[in-house]
Amino acid sequence: MVIKVHGIPLSTCTARVLLCLCEKGLQYKLVPVDVENSAHKKPPYLSLNPFGQIPALEDGHVKIFESRAICKYLVRKYNETRITIDLLGSSSLTDSTLVDTWMEVESHQFNPPTQACTHSLNKIIEIELRNLAKVLDVYEERLSEYKYLGGDFYSMADLHHIPYLVYFIRSSKSSFVTSRPCVNAWWNDISSRPLHRLKLWNS
Repeated sequence: MVIKVHGIPLSTCTARVLLCLCEKGLQYKLVPVDVENSAHKKPPYLSLNPFGQIPALEDGHVKIFESRAICKYLVRKYNETRITIDLLGSSSLTDSTLVDTWMEVESHQFNPPTQACTHSLNKIIEIELRNLAKVLDVYEERLSEYKYLGGDFYSMADLHHIPYLVYFIRSSKSSFVTSRPCVNAWWNDISSRPLHRLKLWNS
């Protein structure tokens, strides 16, 4: 059975899942959710995600929500696809722990200020930009030693950053990324992977 992703491609969380599917070379069907009319807050969608958020995934009888959990599931289940990239660094305990660490950093340190800068009012943006600058300074130091956040291999820790950075890099605040040489080089690298094939954010 084909993998079904319920969501909309402009959603950063949906895009995170689609990027993962693309990296693994997996076939899938995107099932649009009528977010404008709050279809995600009503049955039958609530049977897929009781919290009324997108995306949700169906893989046969398996139903999963939360984009980061979906990505982990896909990588673990389909670890022997024709595209064998190891996005979780599972070949060694050290690698997998580093990937887990930077996935947590993305979720708890990077995502909140970036999300706020995308959606909030000016006064809030000023505060969150200061928070984001501190995070990116840590990234700059890390990326001065390693090509990617998890080490010298591309992983889920990098992939998870792409959806929000796509929007952020198009904003007037893009210099927060481009002014940091190592962060900018990292962004240029990770954004050149499946992004151009998905065409999620083309305008």
